[in-house]
Amino acid sequence: MSTDLHCHTKVSDGSASVDEIIFIARRIGVKSLAITDHDTFAGAKRALILGKRNGLNIILGAEISSFSRKIKKELHILCYMCDKTDRLEGICSKNNKARKELNLKIIEQISNHYPISLDTVLNKSRGSSNIFKNHIIQAIMDSGCVMPIYSIIYKKIFDGNSGFEVNTEYCEPEEVISQIHQAGGVAVLAHPKESDLKDVIPYLIGLGIDGLEVYHPSISPKFAEDLLRITKKYELLTTGGSDFHGMYSFASRCLNSFSTSETEIKKMISKKLKIKRGA
Repeated sequence: MSTDLHCHTKVSDGSASVDEIIFIARRIGVKSLAITDHDTFAGAKRALILGKRNGLNIILGAEISSFSRKIKKELHILCYMCDKTDRLEGICSKNNKARKELNLKIIEQISNHYPISLDTVLNKSRGSSNIFKNHIIQAIMDSGCVMPIYSIIYKKIFDGNSGFEVNTEYCEPEEVISQIHQAGGVAVLAHPKESDLKDVIPYLIGLGIDGLEVYHPSISPKFAEDLLRITKKYELLTTGGSDFHGMYSFASRCLNSFSTSETEIKKMISKKLKIKRGA
């Protein structure tokens, strides 16, 4: 039995509600699923309730943002199976405040080029825990000024060269990993890049990261082999997930198109118990 360990809902930057994702998962025969909304456990907690009603095993999760001042990179840490989500409320609150401040500045810049307003974007973000970039893109698409192709617009606005980006004051990865462990959870680096092999991954191993997301839409088979060698060498967990966002994706991403084996889930449970004993 495989498990999709990376999935986003309307609670953060996905287009489908928790209820809709549970329906999709049941319809395509998924047996186990992790909801990993950005810097919130709200979607995952609702999924736990709905999962029980629908015979679907839900793994509690969240994707927590961080920014390392040391290596000057934004890193996303997937948190799984934590017992005490309240231990992470401070980090999630700080990150959400930083994300909102970031996107308010971006909206102010973009409104000089497209006929959108803060109110327009806020309307798109109803039901979400925050304002996300997908809400800004949706407002631009609805203005009728551009072709409604999400990936093209996203790359145009947020490719790093448009001038619409500003720095984000997320928590340090060291703090995120430490707090995940204190909450009884497991910490996994989300969607590593090939450039991460030199600095990021060794740095995170030193901070106590528990695993790497090896199977992901952005990771080529060749790069996955490199990551597998690292996970074996350092006895790290190997996870996979579709990074499902519904229509807010650069390409078609079906739920469970990338997954984690039952063997790795058992290793994750063992790792969690080890962390809990050491906490």
